[in-house]
Amino acid sequence: SFTPQENGIITKNIKNEINGNWISAPNSIHEARLKAKAKRRLRKTSSRDSGRGDSFSDNGDPSRGTNGTVPPTSPKSKLLDRKSRAGKGRGLPKKGGAGGKGVWGPPGEVYDLEEVDVKDPNYDEAQENCVYETVVPPLEEGDFEKTLTPIVQEYFEHGDTNEVAELLGELNLGSMSSGVPMLAVSLALEAKASHRELTSRLLADLCGRVLSRRDVESSFDKLLRELPDLVLDTPGAAQLIGQFIARAVKDKILSKSYLDGYKGRVDCVHARAALDRAAVLLKMGMGGLRIDSLWGTGGGQRPVTQLVREMTLLLKEYLLSGDNKEAERCLRELEVPHFHHEFVYEAIVMVLESKGEKTFKMVLQLLKFLWVSSIITVDQMRRGYERVYMDIAEINIDVPRAYFILEQFVDKSFSAGFICEKLRDLCPSRGRKRFVSEGDGGRFKLESY
Repeated sequence: SFTPQENGIITKNIKNEINGNWISAPNSIHEARLKAKAKRRLRKTSSRDSGRGDSFSDNGDPSRGTNGTVPPTSPKSKLLDRKSRAGKGRGLPKKGGAGGKGVWGPPGEVYDLEEVDVKDPNYDEAQENCVYETVVPPLEEGDFEKTLTPIVQEYFEHGDTNEVAELLGELNLGSMSSGVPMLAVSLALEAKASHRELTSRLLADLCGRVLSRRDVESSFDKLLRELPDLVLDTPGAAQLIGQFIARAVKDKILSKSYLDGYKGRVDCVHARAALDRAAVLLKMGMGGLRIDSLWGTGGGQRPVTQLVREMTLLLKEYLLSGDNKEAERCLRELEVPHFHHEFVYEAIVMVLESKGEKTFKMVLQLLKFLWVSSIITVDQMRRGYERVYMDIAEINIDVPRAYFILEQFVDKSFSAGFICEKLRDLCPSRGRKRFVSEGDGGRFKLESY
């Protein structure tokens, strides 16, 4: 403000105020405006960065809050804060929140292919169009049997030839591929008939994919040469090798002239027996023998009707021969321990339908023998008897004395010790009305067991 003096002359006692700043001279108005503008800019910046706890004093010097401490405005420390510290941008985290040590960006982000720099001192023109492939080292001879034996044994469990082909394709067998059929057949000689059937299928499926016909022929040549050693572990190895050869010829993985190449050139007795067995089977195949079912179908792969028929034939053969051990061997070869309750059921029904005491005693003796030798388990024996109990009403229609015979057979089975008392008490009986005696006064008496 201007203050008039006594002499009428206006003196310049200037105390101007601009934005709260007092200035003492009119020539410093421009300077004050610049400082006010800078102050407003600093206030904007400090309000944007208030989350970091930074503030500025009036003269523009940065300070740490009012007391030199960081205000607790952010739960994160300065080191963990991913916001830009340059005072630019909108305050968003770097890289869209996908920052961090060793991170190039958010997942799913696609980067352009890096162009090859021809002026790079490490540039090699020969490697520009090269293709890289995974190289599998060749399998060593000492690891061949150790690697392939678990594969073949697992195949005996699942029976999937495609899985075996994939596993063998991942191995670099090289010249040792001819050892695959030999190893599989050697393991099958000591296994069951169903495993031999699986081995024949495996050789047929691998030929053309992993093996060649040359590999199969070379493998059987080695088997014929090593037959004297194989017979020591498996006495019937010569006959089994002959059956494998006949099946291979039938599956067209061995040429028909394979046997002709050995005529007059075999000195080993076992090899000659194997070749003779193969020749006989092939001649019988021309006469109608199905060589493709030479080994039979093992275990649960057979139809139920076929299993029932074979068990019935087994029982009839036993009633003619009376050989318990032969019946046990035939039951083992069926390879259906989960279906032995059907054998028990058919045996008891045969007793109920028979006439005379011979069948009664022989079947009782057979069931006791199979129980003692642990061929038929407790559960299978119980299920067989329970099935008869359930069907006795229908059986009694054709066999009038079925209830009476069943009661006698169950009592004898309990006395022999291969069924429990609880199972014996579950045996059904048919209630009937009858006169008891004259002493009862001629009253009808309902008897139930």
